[in-house]
Amino acid sequence: MLRKFFSLATLMAGMFFVSLAEANGLPDFTGLVEKQAPAVVNISTTQIIRNTQGFPNLPENDPFYEFFRRFAPQMPREREAQSLGSGFIISSDGYIMTNAHVVDSADKITVRLTDKREFSAKVIGADKRTDVALLKIEATDLPKIVVGNPDNLKVGEWVVAIGSPFGFDSSVTAGIVSAKGRSLPQENFVPFIQTDVAINPGNSGGPLFNMNGEVVGINSQIYTRSGGSMGLSFAIPIDVATQVTEQLRTTGKVTRGRIGVMIQEMTSELAESFGLSKPAGALISQVEKDGPAGKAGVEASDVILKFDGKIVDSSGDLPRIVAATRPGSKVVIELWRKGEIRRVTVEVGEMPGEDKLARSAKKQADDVAEDVSRLGITVIELTREQLQGLQIKGGLLVDEVSGPAARAAGLQQGDVLLAIGNVPIRSLNQFNEILKQVPKGKNVALLVRRGDAASYVAIRLDEK
Repeated sequence: MLRKFFSLATLMAGMFFVSLAEANGLPDFTGLVEKQAPAVVNISTTQIIRNTQGFPNLPENDPFYEFFRRFAPQMPREREAQSLGSGFIISSDGYIMTNAHVVDSADKITVRLTDKREFSAKVIGADKRTDVALLKIEATDLPKIVVGNPDNLKVGEWVVAIGSPFGFDSSVTAGIVSAKGRSLPQENFVPFIQTDVAINPGNSGGPLFNMNGEVVGINSQIYTRSGGSMGLSFAIPIDVATQVTEQLRTTGKVTRGRIGVMIQEMTSELAESFGLSKPAGALISQVEKDGPAGKAGVEASDVILKFDGKIVDSSGDLPRIVAATRPGSKVVIELWRKGEIRRVTVEVGEMPGEDKLARSAKKQADDVAEDVSRLGITVIELTREQLQGLQIKGGLLVDEVSGPAARAAGLQQGDVLLAIGNVPIRSLNQFNEILKQVPKGKNVALLVRRGDAASYVAIRLDEK
């Protein structure tokens, strides 16, 4: 009798706490997880790392090269590197969506379902610019997710992630939408959903659900200083990912529009100087001479307010809108110039594919090295982690200093170049293109950050 009493008391206490949770608006995720978890998969990859020498990869002029060649124990010529990630089934015949970085350079991909079945997967296509990949396994009658509409998400709304953090399959974490439309450094084509859902290594590529059990995003990145979750995670909106995977499925590649401009954020101070009532739009800092925008009459200092009827609230909106426009389309740009609104029609060009960029990378690097040497410095691009740590959107790290840069300007190794003139530095190639336009023997102004302080320095270009 006493045992029955305690059982009844325990049941009533459980009902009390459930009622209390419901009264406080706390959600119950159990139904969502039971229904949607079977469509979430674990992805494991294997990459073969080849060592052609059989000993540490040293240049032949290294003093230790001959020693290792003769006396060192031979290292294995091949070794396996393994990694884990997550994904989710988007069609019952075996198409799976995940992150591009989860399967990048993989020689073997294995997909494991929640019922423990394993399948070899092939990559249909991957797009590094949005970090989206499409996989295919040979299976039928698979459970699949339901696609939601990220536009309907509200900040503060509950969301749920399911994935395999550190290899723990079908782990469920929950949180709220912290912000929408986030722009991250060097991520121009994705308006990220920011959440405080606990995301850790292995969650990458997994789904983000709304409370209706619909997928609204792909968990892609975290901001961390510890290597683990710090309550700052970012998901690719599912509509962006779907546009990419549809192209990958039909053509195996992704095409994007371009108009050939460089832009910067419109601040309140700049808006006042241009005569705008509020800081909105994308400020054009440079126009490619023979690019689509240049041919249409777009000029530096124009402010693009609308593109093809879509409002450009901030500079980060423009690359996404243009990239989503079909190359060859003729669209109207509404812009602000010298105190009045003007409209021009531009024929959208096609953004070079990653293969073209790779083929031209060596030539561009050689050109950059030649022109940057006129300043007497060697610079390298900052990694995503360095940009996040410094809390900046772009810049170049000074690696070596000599000549006028050291003597007259006092530049030091470790300085960060933030701008050339009044144009923010976004990449090494952009920096080089601007530098080419400065005549020899003339001064160039560089905004340099050292520690927490930033100031301009003037360097005269080498006349040789």
